[in-house]
Amino acid sequence: MIVVGGMIGLGKTSVSTLLGQELNSNVYYESVDDNPILPLFYTSTPEEIERKRYPFLLQLHFLNTRFKAIKEALVHNRNVLDRSIYEDWYFAKVNLELGRISQLEFEIYEGLADNMMSELAELPKKAPDLMVYLKASFETVIHRIGLRGRSFEQDQSLVDYYRQLWSGYDDWVMNHYNASEILIVDMDRIDVVNREQDSLTLVKEVRAKLSELGIHE
Repeated sequence: MIVVGGMIGLGKTSVSTLLGQELNSNVYYESVDDNPILPLFYTSTPEEIERKRYPFLLQLHFLNTRFKAIKEALVHNRNVLDRSIYEDWYFAKVNLELGRISQLEFEIYEGLADNMMSELAELPKKAPDLMVYLKASFETVIHRIGLRGRSFEQDQSLVDYYRQLWSGYDDWVMNHYNASEILIVDMDRIDVVNREQDSLTLVKEVRAKLSELGIHE
């Protein structure tokens, strides 16, 4: 099982689709297009966010959908997850730091997440084999969010939120994530959407890492 992680806009879905095709694996996609809370999270005024608690509701929605996906993936062989339940805590922490969710909400979220993770420990497979971490400069992140063109992601007021997420992501991956081995992919130089050679290079790197871990197709 491979989880694909990294900042918003860097191509997790494209990389997940590519790996699913090349490794003949099932792909579990992040709940975005069918997510009723995500547009509200991005477009609401600070007053609406304070009153309706959209960031907390969004964290619960993602936690629920990612738990469902990883439960299914851990029972079967050959799976790729477009982001996973492990990264949810980091997003919740950033929203706490920004005052978008309260300390009480964060504690409730952590308790629920801990209970879910204890359930995963009862499954035949306990954790992913590999995280493919998509890493890039903040300039690349903003550029690719713009290219993606989701209207609710484009507001200039969101730049501080993106920067806060980006500034601590590497630290979380390198010092807090311990569920699996990590393969870092430099998305400043890799473009799997527009350059076929980059796609081939990324798949080759993933295959080599899996082989190093003793996992063979």
